[in-house]
Amino acid sequence: MFILGISVTRAARRVVLSSSKLKMTLQNGSVTSTRSCSSTADTNNNNLRWDLTPEEIRHQTQRLIQRIKQAYDSVGSVDIGKVCFENTLQVIADAKAEYAASRHVLDIPQYVSPCKEVRLASTEADKRLSGFDVEVSMRADVFQRLIALQEKQSGDLLPESERFLGRLIKLGKRNGLHLSKDVQEEIKSISKQISELSIDFNQNLNEENTVLLFSQEDLVGLAESYVNGLEKAEDGWYKVTLAYPHYFPLMKRCHVPETRRKMEMAFHSRCKDVNTAILEQLIELRARLAKLLSFSSHANYVLEMTVAKNSENVARFLEELYKRLRPVGEQERHYLLSLKRADCERRGLAFDGQLHAWDMPYYMNQVEQVKFAVDKDKLIEYFPLEVVTEGLLNIYQDLLGLRFQRVEDALVWHDSVKLYSVLDSVTGEEIGQFYLDLHPREGKYGHAACFGLQPGCLGPDGNRRMPVAAMVANFTKPTSSWPSLLQHHEVETFFHEFGHVMHELCSRTRYAEFSGTQVETDFVEVPSQMLENWVWEKEPLRKMSRHYKDGSPIPDSLLDKLIASRVANTGLMNLRQIVLSKADQTLHTKDRADTAAEFAKHSEDILGIPATPGTNMTASFSHLAGGYDGQYYSYLWSEVYSMDIFFSRFKKEGILNPKVGREYRRVVLEAGGSVDGMDMLKTFLGREPCQDAFFQCKGLAQTITEQNSQ
Repeated sequence: MFILGISVTRAARRVVLSSSKLKMTLQNGSVTSTRSCSSTADTNNNNLRWDLTPEEIRHQTQRLIQRIKQAYDSVGSVDIGKVCFENTLQVIADAKAEYAASRHVLDIPQYVSPCKEVRLASTEADKRLSGFDVEVSMRADVFQRLIALQEKQSGDLLPESERFLGRLIKLGKRNGLHLSKDVQEEIKSISKQISELSIDFNQNLNEENTVLLFSQEDLVGLAESYVNGLEKAEDGWYKVTLAYPHYFPLMKRCHVPETRRKMEMAFHSRCKDVNTAILEQLIELRARLAKLLSFSSHANYVLEMTVAKNSENVARFLEELYKRLRPVGEQERHYLLSLKRADCERRGLAFDGQLHAWDMPYYMNQVEQVKFAVDKDKLIEYFPLEVVTEGLLNIYQDLLGLRFQRVEDALVWHDSVKLYSVLDSVTGEEIGQFYLDLHPREGKYGHAACFGLQPGCLGPDGNRRMPVAAMVANFTKPTSSWPSLLQHHEVETFFHEFGHVMHELCSRTRYAEFSGTQVETDFVEVPSQMLENWVWEKEPLRKMSRHYKDGSPIPDSLLDKLIASRVANTGLMNLRQIVLSKADQTLHTKDRADTAAEFAKHSEDILGIPATPGTNMTASFSHLAGGYDGQYYSYLWSEVYSMDIFFSRFKKEGILNPKVGREYRRVVLEAGGSVDGMDMLKTFLGREPCQDAFFQCKGLAQTITEQNSQ
């Protein structure tokens, strides 16, 4: 997941690790000190501070607002007859670049700071800045001068400048600046409410800290390493949180249905009362705003700026995909039920003839073991986090023509965070920096995501500003006796999110507005999804794995089984995505909604699995308050394109072919949002994109052939 711009415009045995086995050794890389490269940092403007006190956050927020307001005031006061590129568009471009570079040290700490007071201050700063975003977006005086500039000078501008100007005018109209003052004021009020409620929704999730207590008997089936990694209460019971490294392994491996039921119930009840109220209020406000702007629904309002364009196209896409997946999903569901029946007989448990939400991860995991003989306990031993990180970084370096250097003594927000410098392997130019924040802690953002921290664009002096990004994840912490070992799906997550990081850092745009991942929402996942394919191929898998004890490689037999298991549960997993996508579309094509009931209906109708009574998954569905509202379908939509890229170019010409990799960097990553996503695709593919590779990857090619012959 990429966190969209925060504004209205947007785990057995005890071992002692050998340091020589797991030492980070980046090929062609090195370690630098912030002191030894301070001049470079100054030149490229990575002076991000992560030690601000709550009072400093408040003070800097106020000063930032004042500075940016002055810039917009200057544009708004230009004589209409004297507007030109320099006094209008360039001033706005410089202000946007400064704002983006200054804002994130103020609003990102709410997601990552170990200090609760700082997180609270950051949340308040985010609210103030988001309110200011609304004010800026509603500047009719600035809008009028942009219109005048377009009429006067549009044909004389560079293509990216003309695109920038056109986008600002389009956004102005989408904010109602062509409507009456009364309507503009109502739009402004609603937009501020939406912004504050979205921040509250996500803050509630970040601060959620539920702990469940279980006995050793409750945790039968879980690996010894998992149990040994849990804290104990005074009475000797184990503390299990709802953080990903606790929740997902338990749901997949615990033999005790009641334990799984309690965990699933708690997980999908996170922030249920408060966030249900917030989300349902958001839905009403979004619908009202869309109507004021003459859109039939909020979904159609947000989709206007995407590749899909409208809700009818999205509905058609999801329905066609559902029809192809439904028979596969039904077969898989019947097979899961047979696994449950056999499991209940084996363990002496009553078989109720139903699949529940807490059964799904457990029996889907069994499919991989039974049908594909994937030994998860054995597999995890080959993916120590340090080895995966080393391999991943080396692959990205070689593929994209980059070199990574660890920055020592870096200023970071937590001592577990690492900073890397990214250099072009040919020119040696430093093109960006990224932070890795990979372990859970209290108050931290609970999912995996990329945060853009500073845009890569031209500054007021004409020199290129260095982009900076952070990857935030929640992989199991290492202990004094155990390394951090990753499940294969976590390796996939690592590759995905780091793909977003590369998108952020490789872009070479003129304007902050188009830097990095500032592309259509239903295109933003394409680069990261495409790069997930490397964790399903032998050569890259060998590069990012070795046994945590002796450094031995994964046996071929285990690799073959893992790769074959990619199509395990294809129907159900993709139907789950359709459930979420259709629920999102339904919620955002209505004026108001019962969110729990809507999700439950789609889960029952599409997946054939009832939602657990008393839960509301949407209350913790952070995408709906994080910029993907009405656009969650983007994950499936983007995957069609990402698979076409991978199979048509990389799979055909070499998955580690640096020539293809560098072309990909140039055509797709460097362009950022300065070119339409579809145009990038056509250029890189040399043709129109198609869906064949997507269905081939899902193991549905035979299904398509059978359907076409009927």
